[in-house]
Amino acid sequence: MEKRSVKRVAAVHDLSGFGRSSLAVVIPILSTMGLQVCSVPTAVLSTHTGGFEGYSFVDLTDSLEEFFAHWKKLNLDFDCIYTGFLGSSRQISIISKFIDDFVSKKDTLVVIDPVLGDNGNLYSTMGQDMVEQMRTLIKKADMITPNFTEAAFLLDRPYHLDIGDQEIKKWLYDLSQMGPEKVIITSAPARGASKTTNVVAYNREDNRFWKVSCVYIPAHYPGTGDAFTSVIVGSLLQGDNLPIALDRGVQFITAAIRASYGTTYPNREGVLLERVLGHLNMPFLVSSYELLE
Repeated sequence: MEKRSVKRVAAVHDLSGFGRSSLAVVIPILSTMGLQVCSVPTAVLSTHTGGFEGYSFVDLTDSLEEFFAHWKKLNLDFDCIYTGFLGSSRQISIISKFIDDFVSKKDTLVVIDPVLGDNGNLYSTMGQDMVEQMRTLIKKADMITPNFTEAAFLLDRPYHLDIGDQEIKKWLYDLSQMGPEKVIITSAPARGASKTTNVVAYNREDNRFWKVSCVYIPAHYPGTGDAFTSVIVGSLLQGDNLPIALDRGVQFITAAIRASYGTTYPNREGVLLERVLGHLNMPFLVSSYELLE
């Protein structure tokens, strides 16, 4: 195995030609954090699916096996395998085999962002077959980062916003029992605090639950989940622990939303990532994480 000075991430995501999401945010964020990104496009779209209609969608399922076979022939290895939006449920078995073939050392981090839906609904390209297959894929993950909607679908539980700390802890624990050691749920509602949203997490290794709260800004930007998980991946590979990674991710996304919210442009284009990328290399103040009791 070659000795490298830069850590390498296999990023298994879609590529949208317009709109700041998926590989369009994964690559610049991880590169800015000093990591080499090796892209695996699962689909190519003219735009992302959040707010656009009539987009072109090219499913690359039939190309993945040949793609991975070439990498295997090159004897490549990765410090992290990080998956996101998948072009079809058939990709699950192919990517599962890719993980088995390329997780060649004990410290390879497998991160699965189970992209399925938001606001209580599945995305237009997703169906129940994808939900069922995703439940099998997350068994291979060290960490998963579903939003609140995706957590509900994975657990087959009702989506409801009136959820307290003890119930969300049960969700985190039960998701961990499905395979991943670390579970992060984003966009978790904060009971009794309409102007606050939470990111909550569980680490099975030390049996601790974590929470980072942030002020809710009344705007929706597609791609923020991709950006958040990318910061988490970069932070962990830089040596941060889980609560610090959570703190960094929330602070970065909050800064990106604030930089975008005051500017007049279509929200469907995503946050103005270009204005805040430099924050990733600025001194970081740990200030927000807390134990979820």
